[in-house]
Amino acid sequence: MLKHKLIALSAALPLALAVAASSAPGGSAPTSLEELSPSAEQAAAARLVYGILSDSRYVYRAKPLDDALSAEIHRRYLESLDSQKLFFTQADITRFEAYRNGHDDAIKNQRLDPAYEIFKTYLQRVDERVAHARRLLAKPFDFSSNETWAYDREDARWAANAAELDEAWRKYVKNDALRLRLAGRDQAEIRKTLDKRYAGLAERVHELRGDDVFESFMNAYATSIDPHTSYMAPRSAENFNMQMRLSLEGIGAVLQRQDEFVVIRTIVPGGPADNGGKLKVGDRVVAVGQGASGPMVDVVGWRIDDVVALIRGKKGTQVRLDVLPAEAGTDAKPQPISIIRDKVKLEQQAAQKRVIDIGDRRIGVVELPTFYLDFEARRRGDKDARSATADVARLLRELRAEKVDGVVIDLRDNGGGSLLEAVELTGLFIDQGPVVQVRETGGRVSVESDDMTGVAWDGPLAVLVNRSSASASEIFAAAIQDYGRGLIIGEPTFGKGTVQSLIDLDRFPRKDQAKFGQVKLTVAQFFRVDGGTTQHAGVLPDLAFPVSLDASEYGESTYDNALPATRIARAPHGNLGNLAALRPQLLQQHKARVATDREFRWWAEDVATFRAERDKKTLSLNETVRAAERDRLAAERKQREAERKAAGIDVASLARDDDGLAASERSVAQQAAEEEAAKNRPDPLLRESAAILADALDLLSADRQLTAQVLPVTRQPTVWAE
Repeated sequence: MLKHKLIALSAALPLALAVAASSAPGGSAPTSLEELSPSAEQAAAARLVYGILSDSRYVYRAKPLDDALSAEIHRRYLESLDSQKLFFTQADITRFEAYRNGHDDAIKNQRLDPAYEIFKTYLQRVDERVAHARRLLAKPFDFSSNETWAYDREDARWAANAAELDEAWRKYVKNDALRLRLAGRDQAEIRKTLDKRYAGLAERVHELRGDDVFESFMNAYATSIDPHTSYMAPRSAENFNMQMRLSLEGIGAVLQRQDEFVVIRTIVPGGPADNGGKLKVGDRVVAVGQGASGPMVDVVGWRIDDVVALIRGKKGTQVRLDVLPAEAGTDAKPQPISIIRDKVKLEQQAAQKRVIDIGDRRIGVVELPTFYLDFEARRRGDKDARSATADVARLLRELRAEKVDGVVIDLRDNGGGSLLEAVELTGLFIDQGPVVQVRETGGRVSVESDDMTGVAWDGPLAVLVNRSSASASEIFAAAIQDYGRGLIIGEPTFGKGTVQSLIDLDRFPRKDQAKFGQVKLTVAQFFRVDGGTTQHAGVLPDLAFPVSLDASEYGESTYDNALPATRIARAPHGNLGNLAALRPQLLQQHKARVATDREFRWWAEDVATFRAERDKKTLSLNETVRAAERDRLAAERKQREAERKAAGIDVASLARDDDGLAASERSVAQQAAEEEAAKNRPDPLLRESAAILADALDLLSADRQLTAQVLPVTRQPTVWAE
């Protein structure tokens, strides 16, 4: 029953900072205020979303769409537009009060004009703020004063008037200018760079269309139900499904917007673009044509998602690109490139393996970025449907062949995915039994179990998690912990204990061919097999590393409308081990080792520094103070690099001085090279996790009495045949 349900985190980005995905075809001409109005299709989609979100048969915690919920929608919509309170003034907020209690009627009656009227004001305020910021660049700033910039304005009050907002922007621009000055830029360069940056902000916001406004407003409605309910416009839904199946049909290149160009950021190994060998990182796409003779469409200045829509296409079809080579000037003659589209596998987002040698122990590592599953292929009954479980099972067979002594499953930053995959992946390590309990709308509790006999790995196991390990990751880690099957190492996890399901709005009958998108809604809570919940608290590690983010900063507990934590009855299950007996000795050995582990100590120091700086929430705007901080960090970095070199560790510089630039202002090729180099940087947390597992092996092999206490005789799983 739960095979199509998903567990995934949702996040709404401020429209000022990111161009949302859009379902509208065509180019990216700036949107005028007159063009911004709700369409009949959006009104119909809003009615469908209302029908679903207000129906307790669909939603785990349905809320009536009334004045109270309307006020909540209003607040969240304003936050989605101006989360840092840098555009609206209190006068705007006061004027918007007329809409506060009317969004419920607007959605029910399919009259969405209030959301668009607010957005039009937002566009005007962005233009005003950008114009003010650009005027500030006419004169150099005084960097000798002891001013500070309070960069975190989420909890600030709305500016009383334009003059107060002018002052906030003066410090905002002054900080940008100081960063560039400290990076060695002269006044002319600073002015040119920032003028272009702020003008680009206004341009990107004006590229937003009605579909973007609608998606943001409907997300304000959806997230007012609970943090993980959301609305996805058709193109957003397409991208989400692509990520879940780890494949698409296209040319196999990742694109990035830079100035008015769309640039090749990376090329997928083995994809059509890679096999052709003509397209390179940093190349700029200036025109796109379909087939052998379709007209070339100029895409300079287009939104990136519109360019992607032209380049993607069905396997076996041809796409033609006019490309400015990375090394060529903007007035160079474009080079024509023809590529036959094909199915592209996103292998870099799939499970990967490696082996870490700890003394005479070999520890295998499986890194799993997400619990992915090709839902459509699974529905068709395709036995070769791509899934996290199938990939991890293959990697475990390979690690067994490499004669590893133990395995670490690395779930750091794994935000979840398919519930079915969480259950089946657990089944690779336990020989049948319940994995997770699910309480659905109405209170009925079902148990999702591993029913397959045998395991893929019966040896020592550890699971590495951090605060960004969520949802399906927490189901897996909790089950492994409750069974005593493996050690959980790292930080407390995110604390998401709810189940989401996707509903395709296009499945409902209609007369036209409009695309309405999808709704991801919370349909259940999940519980551990011991009856506990991961909601809020997450999974607590058996051996903890220093906390980089705590529950007050990031995680389920930071949401003001998250479901409460509760308990249900225990699901009967076996006990595969008593790992608590190992903990005191493992903890002692861990502390002794990290006390002399240079990389682990540096990481812990960086975490402490980060937390201390974040708590300040301000930056000095005094050049002398900031220069001293820059010099301190540079000296620390050079010292670390010298120590690595003396120890024979050959790694590229892992950090650099702040260049004052935004990501879109840096060389794409340089960014790609830095990302590739970062893959080789030391990972003290992963190595220490492997060392902890190696310690457990040594302790058990040396102490029969401890082994009998930790591993009951009843644990005799059968490993799958090759």
